[in-house]
Amino acid sequence: MILFILRRLGAGLVLIVIATVATFFLTYGIGVPVARNILGPGASADQVAALNAQLGLDRPVIVQYIDWLGGVFRGDLGASYYSNEPVAEAIAGRLPVTLSVVVLALLITLVVSVVLGVVSAVRGGVVDGMLQGITTLSFVFPAIILGIGMVFLFAVTLRWVPAVGFTPIGESVSGWFASIILPAIVLAIGGIAALAAQIRGSLIDQLNRDYIRTLRSRGTSEMSILFRHALRNASGPGFTTFSLQFIAMFGGALFVEKIFALPGYGSFAYTATLQGDLPSMMGVALFGVGLVVIVNLLVDLANGWLNPKARVS
Repeated sequence: MILFILRRLGAGLVLIVIATVATFFLTYGIGVPVARNILGPGASADQVAALNAQLGLDRPVIVQYIDWLGGVFRGDLGASYYSNEPVAEAIAGRLPVTLSVVVLALLITLVVSVVLGVVSAVRGGVVDGMLQGITTLSFVFPAIILGIGMVFLFAVTLRWVPAVGFTPIGESVSGWFASIILPAIVLAIGGIAALAAQIRGSLIDQLNRDYIRTLRSRGTSEMSILFRHALRNASGPGFTTFSLQFIAMFGGALFVEKIFALPGYGSFAYTATLQGDLPSMMGVALFGVGLVVIVNLLVDLANGWLNPKARVS
């Protein structure tokens, strides 16, 4: 198991290097006039050249990348070209906003998907058809339209929750929950459909296995068969889908943060990309790829714990 973890971490480091190299060189190749954007259109060519030299943008691109990589190993991700804010502090300050929404969305997705998937697999018939229709509708319905509609109904009309903005949990727990519940629901809608369908299909497959019939012939209760054996063995594909949903929600967070005016990680990444703020973009890429590596490793370990057949010797 230790060797497996080390192999996965090694592969993850290679992936991080490839992703950061691609981000760095592609961003450099776009040729965003950073110095001109900072100084404005009225700046002279000498002023632009001086700022490029100050920022180190006049050096060869490979030298700039090696310098950035050396800073990463020292724990320094650089500072934003535009605000001069350290990138690590900028990400750390905005991450709680996005994590609050994503974690709540994941909890909603997990609970609703397991209930829908289990009921569909066990009941079948009309109930299964209705639940599949609901999950399909949630998958195809545009989340952005749903978000705007929920803001109009619950925030503008009923005034149950604020329409925009974020309240830190340290200031008010109820205010924090009210500020993230609508974004979390909007973010969870698409994930529920995919995860519920995966759980339903895997559970139906497990319930038709020979070992299930053997357990029933021995008098094992249906509840024990369902939750202790079938659902546990069916959890592998569900965990994989769940991990993909977690990663996708970080990307989808950009849209809900824009709709609900949340100062989160997605908005920070979007602004950095528009500005061509290379240090901020590199910090976002490093964190995003690192998150993918860690989540995939945790999912593999969870699959091994839940299903002995998936364990690595």
